[in-house]
Amino acid sequence: MDFGFAAEDEEFRAEARSWLAAHAGAATDRRAWERTLGKAGWIGIGWAEGGYGNRPAGLTRQVVWAEEYARSGAPPRSGHIGENLLAPTLLAHGTEEQKARFLPPVAAGDELWCQGYSEPEAGSDLAGVRTRAERAGDGTYRISGQKIWTSFAHEADWCFVLARTDPGSRRHHGLSLLLVPMDQPGHVEVRPIRQATGTSDFNEVFFDGARARAEHVLGGEGAGWRVAMALLGVERGVSTLAQQVGFAAELYRVVRTAVESGAADDPVVRSRLVRQWADLRVMRWHALRTLGGTSGPSTAKLLWASWHQRLGELAVLARGASAGAGPVAWSAGRPYELDADQHLFLFSRADTIYGGSDQIQRTIIAERVLGLPREPRG
Repeated sequence: MDFGFAAEDEEFRAEARSWLAAHAGAATDRRAWERTLGKAGWIGIGWAEGGYGNRPAGLTRQVVWAEEYARSGAPPRSGHIGENLLAPTLLAHGTEEQKARFLPPVAAGDELWCQGYSEPEAGSDLAGVRTRAERAGDGTYRISGQKIWTSFAHEADWCFVLARTDPGSRRHHGLSLLLVPMDQPGHVEVRPIRQATGTSDFNEVFFDGARARAEHVLGGEGAGWRVAMALLGVERGVSTLAQQVGFAAELYRVVRTAVESGAADDPVVRSRLVRQWADLRVMRWHALRTLGGTSGPSTAKLLWASWHQRLGELAVLARGASAGAGPVAWSAGRPYELDADQHLFLFSRADTIYGGSDQIQRTIIAERVLGLPREPRG
């Protein structure tokens, strides 16, 4: 794909950069920041057709906005899951009533979402979900089960939940994707998960008779696997390019540290740093090719997860012995005081696990892309 930016795209880039420079520094409360973005028309660009988004924008402008946002140092987005995962799936599989109900609040920054997929015994093997949704006589489903590794669950207003609506079904059959309100005291409980970094970016979510309306089943009852896979597909799009902007900033920091510490005098370290730079460029062109619809599934995740993990290892290698100093052990509910390199190293250990482990990604590529024999199932 010849993915180039036209002069109009560069004018749009200048507009985005100017607005972010004027507003990002004042952002403190993340929910208020989402509303600021929505009011200025920066949420939902590219899905304005039908009056649901804020402004029309082609693919190149979506890329420009994502890259400029990542460069600006603006706060991490609380609305990412609603805008970049739920909304495209709604546009592709939702009813007109569902689009009209849920897209405008996402575009305005008024409603935040989380993703209810993984379970304690159904992580990478998503077809093993056990959460149940039973049809009640009042036009609702009653949901019972547990989800885990749920980002933003402590902030979210809604959760899209993959649950088993056919009690006799197995594997990917009999699943549905339900849109579930989180504000159900006594029926939805969120528990933070403390990580090695000392922070709690993820949560456990327990559903005990939580209600979802029958008209809020996305794609229809029993279509959960198809819709869930479509949603995972959009996760590899424009956001991957924005992610790489953050990766580049981390790489430059590690290179600077290696030069200052003298680690870059080691030819092996220099070779590893050059490889990181080259691989990052490869990932960018691969991501652009993926946007053009010419790449298979899972390869992007496989590429960036191992790349980022290697960068975390380089970050502490470049620092030398000082990277192992501190932090004071977590106590009294306070997180570790990690510096950027230590946080990068510890957090990146999970990159090859969450979102589908490397082993699962390779199996998907082998079976679905290369056409190799299916791996024996237990």
